[in-house]
Amino acid sequence: MATSMQGRCLCGDVALTLEVDERHAEGCHCRMCLRWGGGPLFVAHGTRLTFDNEAAVMRYRSSDWAERGFCKRCGTHLFYRLLDADYQAVPVGVLEDDGDWVLTQQIHIDAKPNYYSLAEETSRLTGAEIEAQHTGNT
Repeated sequence: MATSMQGRCLCGDVALTLEVDERHAEGCHCRMCLRWGGGPLFVAHGTRLTFDNEAAVMRYRSSDWAERGFCKRCGTHLFYRLLDADYQAVPVGVLEDDGDWVLTQQIHIDAKPNYYSLAEETSRLTGAEIEAQHTGNT
């Protein structure tokens, strides 16, 4: 059963709603996420993502297959989504109720720098394994 999670940016110009089935979070160690946020990006996956003020959302196509979004005014990272799939990811810290999330997966583990380590036991997928999941190429 899907649950509606509410979130907002720092300045309040953008409020969002993400429909989630489970409170499982994922940590991404890819170079783009590290560059975008200065560390791993911890996200919640959802099936439906809506904004109350779409005009305040800036979209940046970060690759051939995905885009990232942020608030035009304050720069808060709002989402990462695949263009050709029903995959919406919102940084867990953007959500109002972020206390019950469990980190269950780390992706792009082969790109993780040596200067940090996460203690949680999670599944760990390489960049090639993630690409194969999303493209169907195994």
